[in-house]
Amino acid sequence: MKKLLLGGIALGAVIAFSGVASAQIKIGVGGPLTGPNAAFGAQLKNGAEQAAADINAAGGINGQKIEIVLGDDVSDPKQGVSVANKFVGDGVKYVVGHFNSGVTMPASEVYAENGTLVITPASTNPQVTERGLWNTFRICGRDDQQGTVAAEYIAKNLKGKKIAVVHDKTTYGKGLADETLKGLQKAGIKEVLYEGVNAGEKDFSALVSKIKSTGADYVYWGGLHTEGGLIVRQMRDQGIQATLISGDGITTDEFAAIGGPGVEGTLMTFAPDPQKRPEAAAVIKRFETRNFKPEAYTLYAYSGVQIIADGIKRAGSADPKKVAAVLKDGTATKTVLGDLAFDKKGDITRIDYTMYTWKKQPDGKITYVEN
Repeated sequence: MKKLLLGGIALGAVIAFSGVASAQIKIGVGGPLTGPNAAFGAQLKNGAEQAAADINAAGGINGQKIEIVLGDDVSDPKQGVSVANKFVGDGVKYVVGHFNSGVTMPASEVYAENGTLVITPASTNPQVTERGLWNTFRICGRDDQQGTVAAEYIAKNLKGKKIAVVHDKTTYGKGLADETLKGLQKAGIKEVLYEGVNAGEKDFSALVSKIKSTGADYVYWGGLHTEGGLIVRQMRDQGIQATLISGDGITTDEFAAIGGPGVEGTLMTFAPDPQKRPEAAAVIKRFETRNFKPEAYTLYAYSGVQIIADGIKRAGSADPKKVAAVLKDGTATKTVLGDLAFDKKGDITRIDYTMYTWKKQPDGKITYVEN
C-alpha cells in the first residue's frame, strides 16, 4: 500500500533540508477510494491530506510530522477489516475513517484490539458508539437524531401526504430508514410502502411499479446517492413525480449527475453547511487552489486530523489510550467545524442536522442548498 508524505513543495524542501526522512505520526485514512462511493472517499482523503499539510507547515504535532496512509475499503466490510489489519501492521495508531457504518464497526473492533484510535467523519449508525469501545469516536451526528429531524419535518410540513419508505438493506441505509419510520409512527403517520432493495442494484423497475401503485407523494430513501439517483431517474421515466427525501448519504453533486433534472426538489438532512462556517474560510481557500470542492465530509475529515493533533498535545503523549481519555473529558477542540467536544461514548455533544433542498442554480447546476 502506498504511503504518502504530505505537504506542499516548499514544505517538502524544508523537510529535506532539515534531514527528516519520514513522518513520525502515522494517520490512516480508510474509506471508499474507488468504487461507486469514491466521491465520498475523495472527500475523506482530501480533507485529511489538507489538514496534515497545514499542521505540518505549522510545525507538526509537538514537533513531529504527520504522515497520511491511505486504505481503500471500497465500502465493503470485509475489505474494511483488511484495511484495518494493514494499518495495524504498518504501525498506524490513529485512523480517520471509515465512511460506511457497516465498514466502520468491524474495522473499529480490529483497531480496539490493537491499540488504535479511530475517528469516523461520516458513520451515523447509533451502534458505532453504543458498543462501548474505548477507541471509537465520531464527528458527525447519529441516525436516531437525523431520523427524528426528518420525521418531524415530514409531520410538520407534509401532513396528509403519502410516504413510501425504501432502504438499501445496509447498516446505514436500513438503520436510517428505520429511525425515520419510528419518528413517523410516533407522529401517527403510516407509511404506504416499506421496501428494501440491494445496494449496487441498477434496475429498479419493480420498486418503481410498487411506488406507483401506492400513489406515494414522497419517497423516503435510506441509502447512498448511487442507488438514490437511479431511483429518481427511473421514477421520472415512469411518469412518477414523487419527491425523494433522504439523508447525508446523498451529499455529493454526483447524486444530481446520476438522477438528472428529476432530483430538483429532493429534500435532504445534513449538518448546517460546514463550508459556511467562519472557522473554515481560510481552509476553503486552500482547497480552491487545488480545484477541489470541499463538500459534505471533506471538512469533517479535516477536523478529525485536528482533533487527533489536539488530543496528542493535551495528553502530552502519542499513546492512543491516553489521547482517548483526554478526548472524553468534555474539553472542546477548536476545528474547522467549530468547537467540538465528545461525550463518554465518543459522540459529539451537539446535534447537527437541518434540512436541505436540491435546487437549480443560476448556472444551471442542481445542488443542495440549506433551507
